[in-house]
Amino acid sequence: MSSFVCYHHYPSLSCSKLKFPKTPSKIFHSARFKRLFPAKCSLHIDPHDEQKRRNFSLKECAISIALAFGLITGSPALNWHDNAQAVTLPPALPDLAVLISGPPIKDPEALLRYALPIDNKAIREVQKPLEDITDSLKVAGLRALDSVERNIKQASRALKNGKNSIISGLAESKKEHGLELLGKLETGMDELQQIVEDKNRDGVAPKQKELLQYVGGVEEDMIESFPYEVPEEYRNMPLLKGRATVNMKVKVKDNPNLEECVFRIVLDGYNAPVTAGNFVDLVERHFYDGMEIQRADGFVVQTGDPEGPAEGFIDPSTEKMRTIPLEIMVVGEKVPFYGQTLEELGLYKAQTKLPFNAFGTMAMARDEFENNSASSQVFWLLKESELTPSNANILDGRYAVFGYVTENQDYLADLKVGDVIESMQVVSGLGNLVNPSYKIAG
Repeated sequence: MSSFVCYHHYPSLSCSKLKFPKTPSKIFHSARFKRLFPAKCSLHIDPHDEQKRRNFSLKECAISIALAFGLITGSPALNWHDNAQAVTLPPALPDLAVLISGPPIKDPEALLRYALPIDNKAIREVQKPLEDITDSLKVAGLRALDSVERNIKQASRALKNGKNSIISGLAESKKEHGLELLGKLETGMDELQQIVEDKNRDGVAPKQKELLQYVGGVEEDMIESFPYEVPEEYRNMPLLKGRATVNMKVKVKDNPNLEECVFRIVLDGYNAPVTAGNFVDLVERHFYDGMEIQRADGFVVQTGDPEGPAEGFIDPSTEKMRTIPLEIMVVGEKVPFYGQTLEELGLYKAQTKLPFNAFGTMAMARDEFENNSASSQVFWLLKESELTPSNANILDGRYAVFGYVTENQDYLADLKVGDVIESMQVVSGLGNLVNPSYKIAG
């Protein structure tokens, strides 16, 4: 397996802080604020407009102020040059019930496990307490080990009681591999128990990561084949019918602490086959090799705009820009929605299978007013704010997430405009790509 080592001179790297060009008092009295939100947060309500009076709410006012603050300070708007495809946060927001929907999952690998198209309660009951070890380790010192031990015992009981259900859920063609992983999982949990008994706090997290990799492998072995048909109009596009892993090697300029870094990105074709397939196809064309980071502002890192007037990938076979539809998979649905935002569909409370919860969430940039205009420009979300809180993200359902950075994601914050993507390489899962246009191109 490839190593994922960032070459740096110091053990820790600091992230540059966002600078605000205006003070809050100036923001709320600025012309731009009034232009963005002329009625919602105005203290004056037209006495002749009774409908507006009835629709006005403090909730909408508060959220609109937060949105305006972010837009004016420049953090959420991703228009990195005029007329470029970019992410722009719209003023419409989901219902407040979505904003308070409980503690979010922020770990990218956990998000990927829960996004798998499986329905096996037994393996999830093993997974959850192993993931809870992360919270247990937030307790200082050796006291954390008491909670960790409870997590291990809960996971061990779940595995013992649910083993038959887990085995019966394995796909026939992958059963042998799944059984092998289950054996490693059982052995590994005994080893983790011993680590706790030895009061080796530092040994817990690496072993937890290993065990969760086994769990994720077992869960993937429950999928016999791609679970649905992509709509006919997109069926001949490059499609990723499964998952793939990409290594992105970035050369960092003018940073004495960091020279280069390899980021591991897991792409999820189960929930975004068109979007992920388009990206893998471009990676295999070496489209991104040598391309610079084109936006890095503390809110996102963005790239993918080629040189020249085109804002995306020009397909040599058609001499036109290849675009893909907006693609959003919702929890409880079997097939993604295409071409419409969840807001346009009226699904204000729907949860996406691939949410903008994790640092390093990867998504397609597109024209603000054209849902199906994404081509090659991609971005990684870096920060959490009042505008993009996990589990309540106003980007969810508006932009197509198709993967997460799972290794070295913290170093994304150190990238700057002008840093160079030396290479992107698919290191696993290329066989899941169907209709690869790069092969046709020769």
